[in-house]
Amino acid sequence: QVQLVESGGGLVQAGGSLRLSCAASGSSSSIVTMAWHRQAPGKQRELVASITSVASTNYADSVKGRFTISTDNAKNTVFLQMNSVKPEDTAVYYCYCNTWIGRDYWGQGTQVAVSS
Repeated sequence: QVQLVESGGGLVQAGGSLRLSCAASGSSSSIVTMAWHRQAPGKQRELVASITSVASTNYADSVKGRFTISTDNAKNTVFLQMNSVKPEDTAVYYCYCNTWIGRDYWGQGTQVAVSS
């Protein structure tokens, strides 16, 4: 079992920055990939960025060049640095991970609101 707890959401003005954090506990050594997804009102949940255990990253086209995903040295915490945010970045952001045995885990979500 892995538990994921997000923090760092809030209200930010367009053009500003925000940093999300997600702390993994439990069987965190079994994690293969960690990622951030988001879901805006009335829209499907979408992948924002992902990072593997060997630090390979992937980004949605809409956030490339603005968002950066990273982990701490212990790889127990994943961060999402959000720069030059836009109103369309407003969503609930969810932390996600999967493990070597193919199990998926989600955090409870953190709200990000960008004002124009």
